[in-house]
Amino acid sequence: EVQLVESGGGLVQPGGSLRLSCAASGFTFRTYAMSWVRQAPGKGLEWVSGITSSGTTAYVDSVKGRFTISRDNTKNTLYLQMNSLKPEDTAVYFCAKHQTNVVAAGMHYWGEGTRVIVSS
Repeated sequence: EVQLVESGGGLVQPGGSLRLSCAASGFTFRTYAMSWVRQAPGKGLEWVSGITSSGTTAYVDSVKGRFTISRDNTKNTLYLQMNSLKPEDTAVYFCAKHQTNVVAAGMHYWGEGTRVIVSS
């Protein structure tokens, strides 16, 4: 059974940093692309960043230069380092598994999310 468990969310002031983690199990983590997706209050899902098994990354324009996605294939864990956080980054952040090792491929498993609140 595929399981994705996010952690690391919380309340942070504007300009602050957080690191999200996603512990994966139930599949061969190192062979699949993974992504972070977020949902702000009252809005739809927004893809944030993705990474292939070899470490090729992609980001939505609004987080480029502030967020860094990474993975540790030995620990089956996905990360999202978020710096210079803004109030508009407030959202529930979900970890997602892609159907193949391509970030453009569909996502078919999701975690339950971790909430990030950026506020003074």
